[in-house]
Amino acid sequence: MTAEKGQLILVLDSDPAVAKATAGRLERHGYNVAVGDSADPIATIRSHGSHGISAVILGGLPNPMSATLDQIVQKYPDVVSIVVASFGSVEEAVSLMQHGATDYLVHPVSDPQLFSSVDRALARNRLLSRSESMNEGDYGSMVGSDPRMHQVFEVARAVAAAPTTVLMTGESGTGKTMIARSIHEQSPRSDAPFVEISCGSIPETLLESELFGHVKGAFTGAHADKEGKFQAACGGTIFLDEINSAPPSMQMKLLRVLQERVVEPVGSNSPVEVDARIILATNQPLEDLVAEGSFRQDLYYRIKVIDISLPPLRDRVEDVISLSDHFLARKAELLDRRIVGIDEAASELLRGYHWPGNVRELENVMERAVLLAKGVLITPSDLPDHLVRRDCRTVEQGTWKDVDPGMTLREALETPERQIILGALDAHDWNRQETAVSLDINRTTLYKKMKRYGLDRRAA
Repeated sequence: MTAEKGQLILVLDSDPAVAKATAGRLERHGYNVAVGDSADPIATIRSHGSHGISAVILGGLPNPMSATLDQIVQKYPDVVSIVVASFGSVEEAVSLMQHGATDYLVHPVSDPQLFSSVDRALARNRLLSRSESMNEGDYGSMVGSDPRMHQVFEVARAVAAAPTTVLMTGESGTGKTMIARSIHEQSPRSDAPFVEISCGSIPETLLESELFGHVKGAFTGAHADKEGKFQAACGGTIFLDEINSAPPSMQMKLLRVLQERVVEPVGSNSPVEVDARIILATNQPLEDLVAEGSFRQDLYYRIKVIDISLPPLRDRVEDVISLSDHFLARKAELLDRRIVGIDEAASELLRGYHWPGNVRELENVMERAVLLAKGVLITPSDLPDHLVRRDCRTVEQGTWKDVDPGMTLREALETPERQIILGALDAHDWNRQETAVSLDINRTTLYKKMKRYGLDRRAA
C-alpha cells in the first residue's frame, strides 16, 4: 500500500542505523518517510509542522515512553504512534496502548508486520483528520464519492448563502437531515437556531400547535402561551421533515407562511411575523401525491424552488466504506474507543449489503461495531448477524444455492423475505412506520408479514 499524498511517516529510534534501515524498508515499499532526532520526539514533530506528520514510529526511546505518548496525544491528536520495543511484554503493550499507541511491535519486525501496522496507523490518521475537518464545519459531514452525491453537495453549497426554500426528496435514512443542517451551517444564519420537526411523528391534532404555537386557553390543557417552531427558528432555519405527511389543513396554513411570512398561533387572530429559512424533505414523491389529490398543487410548486434528490445507499455502493470510516471516526471519539479501521472481510460484507435503512442504518451498524469491537479493527464478528449471513445479498443477486430443493416456491421466498424485514426492523429500532416506508409497503402489509413470520411476538 502506498501512503496517500501528504501522509508522512516519521521514524525515531535511539539507534540511528536502525532508524535508517526502517525508513529504507518503508521507502522501498512506496511510503513517504522521514528520519528525525529521537532525543526530543515532541520537538521533532513540531519541526515538521502540526499537520506534516501522519504517523510516528518510536523505537528504543528512553523511559517513560508513556509520557512521550501522552504528549503526542495532547499536542498532536491526529498523529498516530507505533511503538517498536526490543523486549516486549503483554503488560507493557497494554499500558502503552492505553497511553495512545496504535500498535506495539517487538524486534525483529518482519516486512508484513511493519507494513500492516503502518497501514493501520495511516487509516487511523485519515479518520482523525476527517473528524477534525468535520468539527471545522467545512462540509466535513457531507461524505461520499458518488457523482450524484457530489452534485448534491455542490447544490447545497450553492444555495447556502441565499434564503431560498429547498425541497429534498429521498428514502428515509438517506441523509436529508445532514444536508439540511449543512446548508444552515454554511449560511449567514449559522449563528441562529436550526429547528427540526418531523411532520409524520406528531399527531395531526398537535402539529399546528407545534409549528405555529398557541395562546392560553386555545384548547383544553393550554394553560399558557406557547411559542411555535417557526417563531423559535426566527433568524435561523426550520427543517420540516416528512412534509408529505402534513394534513390538508396544515398544508393550507403552510402555504400562507411561505407567501406572507406570518404565522397565526392557535386560538389567536393576530398574525406574527416570522423570518426563518425553510427547508423541507419528503420520503415519497410529491408529484404522485399531487396527482392523487392528497397534496396541494399550489404548495408543491411553491416549495419546489430548489429540488435536491438523494439516491438510496444501495445505489451508491462506493460510498459505503467512506461513510463507514466517517461514522467510525465519530463514534470512536464519542465512545472513547481506539478503533483503527475496518478489515477487508468486514468491508466486503458492508459493501454487499442492501441497506434498506440507508445511511441511518449504516450509522447504527457502525456504532454497534465500535461498542463491540475486541481489537483495533472492525471484523465480521462485530457486525449484526443479518449482515454476516448476507441474506439480503442472496435475494438481490438471485443466488439460491442454500435453498432446499424440497421447498415449495413460497417457502423458498419466505426465508429471505423474513430476513429482509428483520434487518429493516433492526435498522429502524423496530419502528413500524419507518420500517414500512423503507421497504416501500404500507403498515398493514408489514404487520401481516411480521405476524406470519412470528416477528410480532419479538416486537412485543
